[in-house]
Amino acid sequence: MFSRVLSGTVYGIEGNLIQVEVDMSSGLPCFIMVGSLGSEVKESGERVRIALKNAGINIPPMHVAVNLSPADLKKEGTGFDLPIAIGVLMAMEKLPSFAAGGMLVMGELGLNGEIRPVKGVLPIAAGAFKAGIRKCIVPEENAKEATAAGLKTTGVSDLKQVIDYLNLPEKEQDIYLPPKQAGVFSCWEEQEERKNHEMDFSEIAGQEIVKRAALIAAAGFHHLLIKGPPGAGKTMIAKRIPTILPNLTLEENLEVSSIYSIAGKLPKEYCLLRERPFLNPHHTISPQAFAGGGKNPKPGIISLAHRGVLFLDELPEFKRQTLDLLRQPLEERSIQIDRSGGSFTFPADVMLVGAMNPCPCGYYPDKSRCQCTPFEIHNYLSHISGPILDRIDICVDAPGIRLEQLQKEDKGESSEDMRKKVMAAREEQRKRYQNTAVRFNSDLPAGEIEKYCYLEKKEKEMLEKIFDNFRLSVRSYHKLLKIARTIADLEGSGKVLTRHLQEAACYQVRDWP
Repeated sequence: MFSRVLSGTVYGIEGNLIQVEVDMSSGLPCFIMVGSLGSEVKESGERVRIALKNAGINIPPMHVAVNLSPADLKKEGTGFDLPIAIGVLMAMEKLPSFAAGGMLVMGELGLNGEIRPVKGVLPIAAGAFKAGIRKCIVPEENAKEATAAGLKTTGVSDLKQVIDYLNLPEKEQDIYLPPKQAGVFSCWEEQEERKNHEMDFSEIAGQEIVKRAALIAAAGFHHLLIKGPPGAGKTMIAKRIPTILPNLTLEENLEVSSIYSIAGKLPKEYCLLRERPFLNPHHTISPQAFAGGGKNPKPGIISLAHRGVLFLDELPEFKRQTLDLLRQPLEERSIQIDRSGGSFTFPADVMLVGAMNPCPCGYYPDKSRCQCTPFEIHNYLSHISGPILDRIDICVDAPGIRLEQLQKEDKGESSEDMRKKVMAAREEQRKRYQNTAVRFNSDLPAGEIEKYCYLEKKEKEMLEKIFDNFRLSVRSYHKLLKIARTIADLEGSGKVLTRHLQEAACYQVRDWP
């Protein structure tokens, strides 16, 4: 008595299909599971046995062997419970031998037969769809994820329901449990219009220079560092940056939603995310939680912020070891984690926004308020290494707010007005980089900068002065040109002009204590 059921697991961020093979034969009664199994999968046998017992089905005293193929791929998670149970029932002839043919099955079993949600359904279902699978059975809470991958999805809540469903003729199954079949485009169309944010840039008094820097950063997807005393509004500005970013595209949404599905953070009521990610980790976060890790690595905070904003408040308070993990992601837009089980590459295309005080007390260089010694200031800032600073595109000072700025009735541009400018600038970039791998000005490789940031003689002379005066590194030189290109896009200018270069030079990291 042999049966086979199709299931899946996540390896890195890719969904892999797994064949669950069950064989029952005479011999010493036992329940053996093989196939490079993690601890959760090894425990599946006991959960399946008790769940079947509580559903009124006892496994006979036989030799039960379960193999999860391919055997060389590490399997983790609880999603194999339901396919193993179905495989056992098919081998016992409690279900037809063809009951789960051409169907993806996932789900965790409770001891009472309840079927509970699992992680990673979206990428696994997407992989199954590419392999030609069109139907699936998943927990009710995961049904919307599977529909986003295009599968005809049956959501189930307990084991008895699954047994009754699979014992019915195929034509009657859809009547008993009506399937959900939306597809990715339908899920995308169901997304609500951009909701009105509770926060708005018009609420911030003063800090027009910092707002301008945030606008440029959002338009070109540049990294931003805001430096200033406590209470200057650094965090308020950073938290409002998502309000001026465009919505996720369909391709971006699928990519980010898959990461959140693997991490088990996809909202149950939606099949796709509705907002760009905004992650604000505490400075005590561990390097493993920040970058991702584990025996079978899972995405960390950096990857969860993919296509969105990673905000690091009180930047020098983070451990230097943690901050240095950003070197590769900021340069390559991905992060690689190597383990004995293999090498994993997670996407990490983030817009880094940092906020910091200039010294431990926060008031340097105001000597009337700052009592920090040079050693204390140096020790405080040494947490941020030079290579990390060199990767930050825009650095801007946020001075303290004056009373007259707080009392002004006109607070400045709203988020909606700023967002329109960002959208217009990004449309210019979309047209310019059409049919290339570049999406934003910040993505421009060094070899393409001269082509897209062409300078006339006057502009070249200005750039030479800036390079000499600021002693720019090669990376900073390229960043300055990219920022100038973004400023030109915000103005609707086809060429990078002198004033664009001058403004871009104002955002270079300088005057570091």
